[in-house]
Amino acid sequence: MQVAERELARLGPGRGRALDLGCGAGRNAAPLARMGWEVVGLDLSWPMLSAAAERGRVEPPAGYVQLVQAPMDALPLQDRSVNLVIAHGVWNLARSTAEFRRALGEARRVAMPGALLFVFTFSRHTLAATSAPVPGEAFVFTQFSGTPQCFLTEGQLVAELDSAGFGPDGHVPLVEHNLPRPGTLGIGAPVIYEGGFRVRDPRS
Repeated sequence: MQVAERELARLGPGRGRALDLGCGAGRNAAPLARMGWEVVGLDLSWPMLSAAAERGRVEPPAGYVQLVQAPMDALPLQDRSVNLVIAHGVWNLARSTAEFRRALGEARRVAMPGALLFVFTFSRHTLAATSAPVPGEAFVFTQFSGTPQCFLTEGQLVAELDSAGFGPDGHVPLVEHNLPRPGTLGIGAPVIYEGGFRVRDPRS
């Protein structure tokens, strides 16, 4: 949350609008609102949104949270309407490359010029090197949960975000968590990429 605090300080009081993609039970949305962000929490799961609403009743945030049921690849928001996009464990749920790219495109559409994107998603290192993707797909696999999910290499993730219009943010470098020890066999806890990207200036 330090990233969000720094970003809000950069924008100034009352100027920050955040989109929490895959908000779940509001574990990110509520703290963001307490900081002073105006938050749109979006999730496809009605039970998760209900849990987020209950969290807001039990722990009322100081700021504003709007909860919306919608898919990540068809956002019901206006173009260039948010300063911060948080994609926390949601894009890896895309069931195809096409859905993944639509979701990135939608995030870019609603992000203002210079907006920060904070990504938290599965790394290809979660799976064994011998794991094969779904036929016709570059980074969609079923070996982790039995259903199609996205597991990207660092190069793939950076390239996909670059194509969508996001460039790496030097203040929030991309890091990889839970890397397995050398020689470890099988699938354990997911390996996670975490980092910041920023909407590129179209003139650059």
